[in-house]
Amino acid sequence: MDFQNLLNAVIGIRPAFYLLPLIAALIGWFTNYLAVKMLFRPRKPVNLVFFTLQGVFPKRQQALARKIGEIVSSELFSVNDVKSKLKEHASSDQMIAVIMERIEKTITARLPQVIPLGETLITPLLTSQIRWLFIDDLKQMINDLVDSISDNLEETFDVHTVVEQKVAAFSTEKMEKLITTVMRREFKFIEAVGAVLGFVIGVIQVIIIELGD
Repeated sequence: MDFQNLLNAVIGIRPAFYLLPLIAALIGWFTNYLAVKMLFRPRKPVNLVFFTLQGVFPKRQQALARKIGEIVSSELFSVNDVKSKLKEHASSDQMIAVIMERIEKTITARLPQVIPLGETLITPLLTSQIRWLFIDDLKQMINDLVDSISDNLEETFDVHTVVEQKVAAFSTEKMEKLITTVMRREFKFIEAVGAVLGFVIGVIQVIIIELGD
């Protein structure tokens, strides 16, 4: 069949047949809308004699929690990340300066209470010498402290387990709200695709019917 015959067939479609693509579009949209809803509903298992019906996410929440825990602990966040950030900030020049300032203030305030005439001993030169005396040891002490805290965290804090327990403890309502908030546009796109495909299929059906007549 050539293009002209196909065009004539389309132009000659009976008015009632125009409803078919619209109905098909509605069916396509509703089918995908229902499929999206059934990702979360029913929230509780429903026994339908031959099988049990439950939403995909509520049914697989434990497995989903376990998988999210694995991904977060291996790809997104680990104790080593905490360790490197702690070291980066704890031993920074700014942090060392703050600590040294605190030490100097403490010496200035307390030394006269311990040593008679201690106030006269505190000079800018002495303060500078104390700073240089402590600064290297202070950096090393901070690094050692961070290592100790990190090692303790590594033994007692399991990112995988914490994330898994948190996600597994979500209510089905909260899980649905979180996922739909993140994927709202994607779900709407899926519904729209169903409508478009349904409409196209409806148009093709009308053309086939007309050509058959």
